[in-house]
Amino acid sequence: MLKNYFKTAWRNIKRSPGYSGLNVLGLATGMAVALMIGLWVQEQYSYDRFLPDNDRLYRVQRNFDSNGDTLTFQTTSLKLADALRNQVPEIEYVAESDWMGPHGLMAGDKKLYLDGGLTGTDFLKMFRYPLLQGSAGTVFRDAYSIVLTESTAKALFGNDNPMGKTVRFDNLHDLKVTGVLKDLPRQSTVRFNYLVPFSYLEQTHQEVQQRKTGSFAANGYQIFVKLKPGISYEAVYPKIRTIEHTEKDNVNAMSSYITLQPLRNWHLYSNYVNGQDTAGFLVYVRMFSIIGVLVLLIACINFINLTTARSEKRAREVGVRKAVGSRRKDLILQFLTESLVLTLLALVLALIMVWILQNPFNALTGGNVSIPFLSGYFWMMMLGGVLVTAVLAGSRPAFYLSGFQAVKVLKGSVRTGNAASVSRKVLVVLQFSCSIALIISTIVIYRQVQHAKDRPSGYQLNRLMSTNSNTDLDRNFTALKNELLQKGIVQGMTSASSPATNVYWHTDLDHWPGKQAGETVEMGMIITGEDYFKTLGMSIGAGRDFANANDTTSVVFNEAAVKRLGLKDPVGQTIKWNDNTYRVVGVVKDALMLSPFAPPDPTMFAISPRPNDVLLYKLAPGIGTTKAIEQLNTIFSRYSPAFPYEYQFEDENYAGKFRIELLIGKLSGIFAALAIFISCLGLFGLAAYIAELRTKEVGIRKVLGASVLQIWVLLSRDFIVLVLISCLLAAPVAYYFLNGWLQKYQYRVNIGLWIFLVAAMLAVVITVITISAQAMKAAIANPVKALRSE
Repeated sequence: MLKNYFKTAWRNIKRSPGYSGLNVLGLATGMAVALMIGLWVQEQYSYDRFLPDNDRLYRVQRNFDSNGDTLTFQTTSLKLADALRNQVPEIEYVAESDWMGPHGLMAGDKKLYLDGGLTGTDFLKMFRYPLLQGSAGTVFRDAYSIVLTESTAKALFGNDNPMGKTVRFDNLHDLKVTGVLKDLPRQSTVRFNYLVPFSYLEQTHQEVQQRKTGSFAANGYQIFVKLKPGISYEAVYPKIRTIEHTEKDNVNAMSSYITLQPLRNWHLYSNYVNGQDTAGFLVYVRMFSIIGVLVLLIACINFINLTTARSEKRAREVGVRKAVGSRRKDLILQFLTESLVLTLLALVLALIMVWILQNPFNALTGGNVSIPFLSGYFWMMMLGGVLVTAVLAGSRPAFYLSGFQAVKVLKGSVRTGNAASVSRKVLVVLQFSCSIALIISTIVIYRQVQHAKDRPSGYQLNRLMSTNSNTDLDRNFTALKNELLQKGIVQGMTSASSPATNVYWHTDLDHWPGKQAGETVEMGMIITGEDYFKTLGMSIGAGRDFANANDTTSVVFNEAAVKRLGLKDPVGQTIKWNDNTYRVVGVVKDALMLSPFAPPDPTMFAISPRPNDVLLYKLAPGIGTTKAIEQLNTIFSRYSPAFPYEYQFEDENYAGKFRIELLIGKLSGIFAALAIFISCLGLFGLAAYIAELRTKEVGIRKVLGASVLQIWVLLSRDFIVLVLISCLLAAPVAYYFLNGWLQKYQYRVNIGLWIFLVAAMLAVVITVITISAQAMKAAIANPVKALRSE
């Protein structure tokens, strides 16, 4: 019996290949979009879940009350790490860490410059990354040891066993390989290519050891903790919050407290409002999820409309089947089987689409989406979705048409078209409302990105390059700079504690003119070398630049800092920072070193006679980029032979600040186009169906003198009205969500009325183009063919 249902279903599908093709293509497109987004969302939520005991891992953070606004920092002191070990018995492990930046690794003639971490002894006991060689309890016993990831070991030693071999670290010391880690999964928030024990840093840098017993204010490190089994964060929170982490005489002690951020939140939560995790990347994950649901909803509506419309033509078939003895449940199963076959075909096509498009999608999003063909859970979800869709799409014809009385149907006294028109119109309106909302979203997101891109950055980043310094470059900086300038390769060179497009370090001032009792301020801090503002193209608005590299008692504020401190005439005034007195010698105009969507960060600049962490140099105008890089490679390699030459263009770093917004804009545009495409497939099918139903009416009107234009208006009018209603419904919904999204940007566009008008006009034009083919075909048809049977 079941076999007959499928045979009959397949025969009916082949009888109307055009409509069946439209149905399957529309539904498959929606399913492909939803599946692709679903796999991407699942990937984002899976970050760090592979680690054992991940629910017990936390990062230590400081919340700082700055005049009623709670700021959150992940920079902590080494002294705090010892306090946590000694004062909180609920903590099983504590591990301090640097910020896992790049260092030079050399083994024989192999030179690498990769990101790695200097971490506490217990780091690998907490973060149980799989060790291929070595043991988490012993790999860090020797301060002069190193643990490599599998790929790093292969890059340095080829296929040889790396255990026991030595690696030259930053061209300073030889470290012994004591362990090899399996390469970190893509879904790991913490990224590194090697680990060196923190004890190495303590033994080779005297100031690090001093910071362990010195001041709590030396906040330049990360601290990770792992709670003991059975201990909840709520149980340990009171001790964490009240733990000593500032000097008793510190004026900011009462406005600062310690908190912990769960490992599971690191990837998705990065935006803090008043000390609380509010979201971050999670906003975009949710936005993608909504888009996926909308596109799938549009496809399902399209599928239901077309299936229902074609099924109504089969009312006479229902009557005949009943007359020859078919039971109602047999007819219900027949309609549902046809719906199931169409949905299964759509699923197969959707899987093919995703398989073909997964690489371009990964390239666009930076993800690692792939279809888990071997996952039983995946196939259960897919089959469950197919069954739900098939039932939804087939239920209306199955339960409605199967209820007709055979006598009435065969006499022709049952009319299904008008009865179904209202529900079909509601579905069309809902479908186009979703599509138009996506069009509006695409326009608003694009304008927001362009608005920020067009904003003056405050510096000249074109042809400005950066290179991380190292021990060799520090020692040879002056000679390197002089040679590059003399050979005309660069027109300016300097160094700084941060790259041009970021501020690595924030600090609080001790005192400034006009400071109120209890008032605090946190601002960016950049230590510069000579010619910093000149090299970056930043303009001094008042006062002067640093006189020379020894002008170490002077500071320069940006305009945002002057405003934040309330200084009327800042030049010549004195401030206190780190218990030292400095004189403000200049005010530099604001530059967007952090977010281009936010106001400039208040920043203080000081100068150091020693080279800083980042070298910044601007290519001379008379030299080509390719030729300059070749020469730079040769010269840098001569002054720093143990390190490969690495560089970045600062304008590319600045463009990277728009990456998320650009990604959202591109995907919204793509999905909006797909949503419109799906909607138009349905509209095309419905227009053909309506034209077919009204064939005789059109013929009579033409005989009575109706023009082609009048016939076109007759068949198109209802659809255009439905799309206009969709525009009116989509506009307020889109405005509500988009306005909420824009609120997280301090520098943002307004949502003007013209955006909704453009979206409406675009939707109407697309609708007219879609239905005109069927309308014109009916309008120019010979009326004799339509009426000859009368």
